[in-house]
Amino acid sequence: MKVILQKNMKHLGKIGDIVKVKDGYGRNFLLPRGVAILADEKNQRVLNHQKRIARSLAAKETAISEELAAKIKENALSFKMESGDGGKLFGSVTTRDIADALADKGISLDRRKIVLEAPLKEIGRHEVPVSLGHDVVAKIIVFIAIA
Repeated sequence: MKVILQKNMKHLGKIGDIVKVKDGYGRNFLLPRGVAILADEKNQRVLNHQKRIARSLAAKETAISEELAAKIKENALSFKMESGDGGKLFGSVTTRDIADALADKGISLDRRKIVLEAPLKEIGRHEVPVSLGHDVVAKIIVFIAIA
């Protein structure tokens, strides 16, 4: 019996996979629990249609992410901070500061997309990655100077 999985199954497959299972397993376990549906022609056409829609939506979202990445790469941010001896800052530049500076330049971005292992606490030039989803990563240049 061929079935189309509606939920991820550890040893069987992922959502949307067409798998062949024994008749009893499909009829008595998968189908009644809603884990799978029968893989007839109608259901396969519906599945193929849903996959095409999902691919086109993913392509649109990737294009939007790449466009945003291009905007981010064009801009460089600079911060003036007070520092102590050895170039260590009294405060730090955080993801919220970077997101606010980008918002001032007209780029709306969730601060959780800015990837900082730790807040920036040293004077100088820093490259900060911004994960925009769909495997699109932009790097923004952050300059920190003495106020």
